[in-house]
Amino acid sequence: MTRRTAAQWALPQDNPDPEIEVLIPTRGRPAELAVVLAGLAAQDEPDFSVIISDQSDATVDWGHPAVAAMIRVLRAQGRAVRTSRHRPRRGMAEHRQYLLGLAVARRELFLDNDVWLEPNSMNRMNEALQDLGCGFVGMAVQGLSHLADIRPDEQTAFEPWEGRVHPERIRRAEPSFRRWPLHNAANPAHMAASLKLGPDQWLAYRIAWVGGCVLFDRLALVACGGFEFWPLLPLDHSAEDVAAQWKVMDVCGGAAMLPSGAVHLESPTTVPERRVEAFDVVFPPDGSSPGKPSSDIPIRDSTHAAEHL
Repeated sequence: MTRRTAAQWALPQDNPDPEIEVLIPTRGRPAELAVVLAGLAAQDEPDFSVIISDQSDATVDWGHPAVAAMIRVLRAQGRAVRTSRHRPRRGMAEHRQYLLGLAVARRELFLDNDVWLEPNSMNRMNEALQDLGCGFVGMAVQGLSHLADIRPDEQTAFEPWEGRVHPERIRRAEPSFRRWPLHNAANPAHMAASLKLGPDQWLAYRIAWVGGCVLFDRLALVACGGFEFWPLLPLDHSAEDVAAQWKVMDVCGGAAMLPSGAVHLESPTTVPERRVEAFDVVFPPDGSSPGKPSSDIPIRDSTHAAEHL
């Protein structure tokens, strides 16, 4: 176990180079951020550090007593925590690119500021990424208020990966795009229950994308351009994570895994205006060069599973 226990909190420590850096963009969500950090404090393996980048309009989220307390806990456990104030706001894609620019570890976990992780989730993702040999592995976030809301019609596109994951093209017009409802509501919990997986078992499956909790091979993400497309986007956009994942999937492949230990806190979104979905700019449906999406592209309410509840 790499997490220092309470008996060791006051002892001198030497933080090792982490296997994983957890990158958390935040803005005006101190209560949710405290829960996110509490979830990280329950992870035993592997060695990891945390970088929090805040774009709040006034007081930074880590100034809240509950967040500050959880940062102290993580540091006492031997987890380095770095905080950064990143202003002005230029949209989520730019914020994610800023965080990626701070990263140095081999693997980077992009974790949204409203996602709690079940203990051992990070270890399972780390194991899966190494075993599958792909560019990223994610745990789809799920809203547990929907545990009684079973949606078999949205689970018909479920398809496990067999063996290692290989590159795959996902675009709006491709049949693979129709996998996106897999991550609505509590579908991941229902799919996991139907598989009857043991406590130490996991299964990788094909996706259109996975939002909220994604572990990348950093070199793969950087080689595919990361979120450098951000200048093409207006401030109020969504689906920047989708565009970056599609770039990685084109070259290295990507997958989600069951069971998912990622739980959405079901707080209201901090990005209520979603005029443009980034993947329609980075990958225009008409095959043209990246730019503004055409006016006939349908815009859904959200591209994140947690906001399709």
